[in-house]
Amino acid sequence: MKRSFVRSPYLWAIVGVIAVVTTAWIGRENYRPVITGSDAPDFVVTALDGGQVSLSDYRGNRVVLVNVWATWCGPCVVEMPSMQRLYESLSGEDFEIMAVSVDAPFGQFDIGGRPGGNLQAFADELGLTFPILHNPSGDIQLMYQTTGVPESFVIGKDGIIYKKVAGPTEWDSIENEELVRRLLAN
Repeated sequence: MKRSFVRSPYLWAIVGVIAVVTTAWIGRENYRPVITGSDAPDFVVTALDGGQVSLSDYRGNRVVLVNVWATWCGPCVVEMPSMQRLYESLSGEDFEIMAVSVDAPFGQFDIGGRPGGNLQAFADELGLTFPILHNPSGDIQLMYQTTGVPESFVIGKDGIIYKKVAGPTEWDSIENEELVRRLLAN
């Protein structure tokens, strides 16, 4: 009788369910969605000068717009000038843009066969003065659970995500600038 129970598919199904639930419970911190109202995951990326920059560098003293983009992304190119205008409008405020490119390194190709862009030339061509950062591994996309590029997150000084935008937007619109100004006042 015992032997037939050990061979029972029901026993193994129960053991499997217990294993899945236990694994999910132990790793539950890794399964939190990155949505409005959640803590923004910290990340470290490379600046164009080769230095390292992290989101935590700004926590507690800056409102941050994190923008995940690529040079080969048409909507990203369209969106960038409005980000520059917002950056200029809030010059001197405790506001920062972290524009994180997920391009492959210049002269190489990414997994989708797209060529790596020249980030400095891209920024110069569009007259961008906010920080252009690089994450060629695309780790930020996994960390922030993005569905494509561009995808952006407005993060308050407290490290909370207050707005998430999938796709391009006009960052210098009245609505977006007012949101940032409200967060700056906190």
